[in-house]
Amino acid sequence: MAETATLSSHVLDLGRGLPATGLAVSLFNAAGEALAQGVTDDDGRVGSWTPAVALAPGVYRLQFATGDWFAARGEDTLYPEVAVAFRIDSAEHYHVPLLLSAYGYSTYRGS
Repeated sequence: MAETATLSSHVLDLGRGLPATGLAVSLFNAAGEALAQGVTDDDGRVGSWTPAVALAPGVYRLQFATGDWFAARGEDTLYPEVAVAFRIDSAEHYHVPLLLSAYGYSTYRGS
């Protein structure tokens, strides 16, 4: 059996300086097929996915439902969703954080 990677994510609300709690995140493969879903916890983290995933090398995409999240707070945003494509190269842990505000965002490879 080939070794696989694990994945987590973290979303911080830069406007408030707090974790973005309750933000839905979906994971897709390169073909656009949905693989799993998650929701950020009280610390803004998605540490487990439904269903659980183990990722082979390849290209994947995280789609953050930012429009719904801001709307639930009565706020406008320029971004109805944020999609982050990334590549898995080896059997290790990958962490893809999102730093979010209503009119900007940034991402990086975390640890």
